[in-house]
Amino acid sequence: MPQSRTRGWLETLAAWVFIALPHHLLSRLVFHLTRLRGPLAPWMIRWFIRTYRVDMSEAANDQATAFPTFNQFFTRELRDGARPVVEGQSRLASPVDGTVSQFGTIQHDHLFQAKNQCYSVEELLGGDRLLANMFSGGRFATIYLAPYNYHRIHMPLDGQLKKMVHVPGRLFSVAPWTVRRIPRLFARNERVVCLFSTAAGPMAMILVGAINVAAIETTWHGLVTPPRGRRISSYDYSHGSTQIDKGQEMGRFNMGSTVILLTTDQVEWCNLAEQHPVRMGQEIGLHR
Repeated sequence: MPQSRTRGWLETLAAWVFIALPHHLLSRLVFHLTRLRGPLAPWMIRWFIRTYRVDMSEAANDQATAFPTFNQFFTRELRDGARPVVEGQSRLASPVDGTVSQFGTIQHDHLFQAKNQCYSVEELLGGDRLLANMFSGGRFATIYLAPYNYHRIHMPLDGQLKKMVHVPGRLFSVAPWTVRRIPRLFARNERVVCLFSTAAGPMAMILVGAINVAAIETTWHGLVTPPRGRRISSYDYSHGSTQIDKGQEMGRFNMGSTVILLTTDQVEWCNLAEQHPVRMGQEIGLHR
């Protein structure tokens, strides 16, 4: 049997196993485990640094023993100057460190997930048709954060917060192989949708949960997940003045996941290539 067919069969089998797992139970256990203090925490941190070859020279504090819990290590701050943010109000900065999964134009309300797979903007945004219409014919970029990446999320442009929506869902892994095998994965996973008004028009940043992503936080709300209940929750900030500048932190993942960036057609992507890495702050687009 050809190697590619063998790999495909194994990935499909593994995907079925993932579908059957108790995602939320496992993720809640990780939530508590990564917040434990005591001798287990430094052991976990040292193992993680060694296994995933984490570059601690970029961290504001490069001593593994300085973090009282694994989660504080995982969401560590970078040292000053480690991620220069591209200057100029017409230039979009990457919101995260990660790998570009897909990017392109939103066609007929759909985004590409992987080869021969797509999902709709409307279902990604929690079934909000009016919100989805804002991005008709616009642009999207999907960036995957591996475990070794920096896990704070920053603004690509100056923006004023208008709305946040928490959409409950599954917690499938967002590793590349599961994205290839589980249809509509990003529209099925738990996610936090953040809508901003910018000089390039409306912009949405979707923070996608995943198995072991025990929590998603934003700087204005704090902990958004894990949630209470299973209903969609919407928060209106349209009458406030929550301004977040380009390069400023807007949220963070507690364990790795994916960010999906939606813009209008005023934006053109640049310096992006599928399966290529990006670093927070580097130029990824221009707007007219």
